[in-house]
Amino acid sequence: MSPAAARPFVDAAGRTVEVPDRVARVIAAGPPAAVLLYTLAPDRMAGWVRAPSPEERPYLAPATWALPATGRLTGRGGTANVEAVLALKPDLIVDVGSTGPTYASLADRVQAQTGIPYILLDGAFARTADTYRQLGALLGAAEAASLATEADAVVAEVATRIAAVPEAERPRVYYARGPRGLETGFSGSINTEILDVAGARNVATGGNGLSNVSAEQVLAWNPNVIVTLDPAFRPSAADPLWGGVAAVRAGRVYRTPTLPFAWFDAPPGVNRLIGVRWLAGLLYPALFPEPLPGIVRDFYKRFYHVDLDPAQVEALLAGAVPAR
Repeated sequence: MSPAAARPFVDAAGRTVEVPDRVARVIAAGPPAAVLLYTLAPDRMAGWVRAPSPEERPYLAPATWALPATGRLTGRGGTANVEAVLALKPDLIVDVGSTGPTYASLADRVQAQTGIPYILLDGAFARTADTYRQLGALLGAAEAASLATEADAVVAEVATRIAAVPEAERPRVYYARGPRGLETGFSGSINTEILDVAGARNVATGGNGLSNVSAEQVLAWNPNVIVTLDPAFRPSAADPLWGGVAAVRAGRVYRTPTLPFAWFDAPPGVNRLIGVRWLAGLLYPALFPEPLPGIVRDFYKRFYHVDLDPAQVEALLAGAVPAR
């Protein structure tokens, strides 16, 4: 890239990367980056990390359905084929997540191997608005300012409404992953960041990151609410393993909506903005009396570029809210 055609960009890892003056085609290194890029500038996407499934497509802009899948360049078990990435002729590779030395080194290595500028952006939920502004400035995307403002507004509204709830009175929540519900994210994990933001107390303490636990451990934690990711996990009060858990006895087990991206985690990206509002309303219905369907439709139109019909909203919220 000639110096005249490039400009320096300092990414969230402190790396100075020479990027084109005009960035027209962008590839995401992993799922969080793909969500960020799709919400901000779907017209700049050169491909998806993973092709949208038939179930996901109705919740995405049709123009993006047939984009090629590149695989992931980062995270556990990278699957991207370098030749396939090069064939798409991207101007830029974007990664969103950890900015530690391991990921900075990976970015340097991929950039040296491909000759494509590779930037790292901070994936912490608290930095969501800043990340929108940073990528928006790089791409010249006018939408970045309003998306960043809306991201800040979601977090501020939730924080304001729950501020008066004493810590000891906040619901104790267990995040259940996997078909048996026995994988969870411990307190401090990027996978459970939004529990704190939504005014919950994560019962899973004393560990790091994602880990498997026993049903006996969950019973000892005895959460008031369980949030699940896998639809196959459906504990009941008659279940000898789960029937003694307070959340199960009270029928307070809720499935995270996952279309087109999971609201709670998987990936831990900007998709969690709607998850925070959903979860806060679930935990504190008296503090969040506004009907959730309207909030969901507005969010999907603004961030996901689709107008949902009532049936789509109902399908999203099936199992995610108390039965009427």
